[in-house]
Amino acid sequence: MDDEFAKFIRRINPPRVVVDNDAYEHATFIQVDSVNGHGHGILLEVVRVLSDLNLVVTKGYISFDAGWFTDAIFFSVLLTNNQGNKIIDEQTLSYIQETLENKVYLLNSRRSSVSVSPSKEHTSIELTGNDRSGLLSEVSAVLADLGCNVMNAEIWTHNAIAAAVIQVTDQSTGHAIEEPKRLSMIKELLLFNVMKGNSDFRIPRMSISSSGVTHRGRRLHQMLFADRDFERPKNVELIKSAKPHVTVLDCSDKDYTVVTIRSLDQPKLLFDTICSLTDMEYVVFHGIVITGRMEAYQEHYIRHVDGVPISSEAEQQRVAVCLEAAIERRASEGLELALRTDDRFGLLSDITRIFRENGLCIRRAEISTKGGKARDTFFVTDVSGKPVDPKTVDLIQHQIGQANLHVKWNSFVSPKLPKMTTRSFLFGNFFRGRSFLNFKLNKSCS
Repeated sequence: MDDEFAKFIRRINPPRVVVDNDAYEHATFIQVDSVNGHGHGILLEVVRVLSDLNLVVTKGYISFDAGWFTDAIFFSVLLTNNQGNKIIDEQTLSYIQETLENKVYLLNSRRSSVSVSPSKEHTSIELTGNDRSGLLSEVSAVLADLGCNVMNAEIWTHNAIAAAVIQVTDQSTGHAIEEPKRLSMIKELLLFNVMKGNSDFRIPRMSISSSGVTHRGRRLHQMLFADRDFERPKNVELIKSAKPHVTVLDCSDKDYTVVTIRSLDQPKLLFDTICSLTDMEYVVFHGIVITGRMEAYQEHYIRHVDGVPISSEAEQQRVAVCLEAAIERRASEGLELALRTDDRFGLLSDITRIFRENGLCIRRAEISTKGGKARDTFFVTDVSGKPVDPKTVDLIQHQIGQANLHVKWNSFVSPKLPKMTTRSFLFGNFFRGRSFLNFKLNKSCS
């Protein structure tokens, strides 16, 4: 009976997505409004869709109001592309509207916070373990020796831990590897010969699947969180240009916990914070996002999934350090090198071997192939975590090809985060109005 009533509510109140390219001169306005929205999971999926398109949220507003019979989720943002311009491509705008409507409807139906995409086209390998110089080179060399073609991969390192999600195909067939004996050999060589290394500091973990995986970014967050990367080892120093500033405090008059995040802006920042809060079993009931030229500010009013705010100072501190870790994981550390060339079997193994032989340490990497072209991005330092010598970069470009390897960015010259000028919340007037974002919102505050 309850299911039939929920279906009836969805039919008379379908998710509504508004895409407006005329309201603002330099940004695209998007609003998602859904009755019977399941707050724990839907917000993350909406943010994920925008994040996967590499769109930048310059301002955003979140509201999830729980009622007796329905839950209403309300999310509105101003978006730009990476160049800071509004989105003018009609195909992209249509994709956003259709995808968001489908995502909200399906998640309302499934009441699930985990997105799994079944696939028989590739085998997914997940690895976590101690980080060390040359690790990706060793992993890719073993995969090449075993006839595994790396199609896509993402590798993060944080606080001496490395995590990777790698999608491979069989070199001979171009499809997923499903033979149990071969999968067992891949696992044995990678887990015990490569990931274990010479250290007993952390037990490496590995899984292999050809039935699909969750979103790569989300899995990397989950894997590093499971390995407690938010606990900084004594011998690991924070060498990034600015540490994110996170505070977690009581909002007792409204029975919420308020989380404020202030950091240098970086790609997919909102996804990283919402993803971590969701996986830690917190629901964002209200929130704002404001991004300046270099700095980003977020303020979220949260409760645990059971509806209770954070009750102890210890839990507040844990949430703060976990969110700081989530932001630091993707923070671009070191020199960004972009590889653009024709794809071939064993390419990743050859490129990472050149990096290793020239004393480069890969801090983060994104590997992708499409239409026979390789589009790989590496963030590198020297083995001690210091900037790479320009002469070394010139030598590597000569080996790989000047036209194939491009230097894009160097985080070591990034400006530092300015000091806090106020401790007041931007949401101070939230419960009295929503005009501060200048959005054309027609809903009243609960």
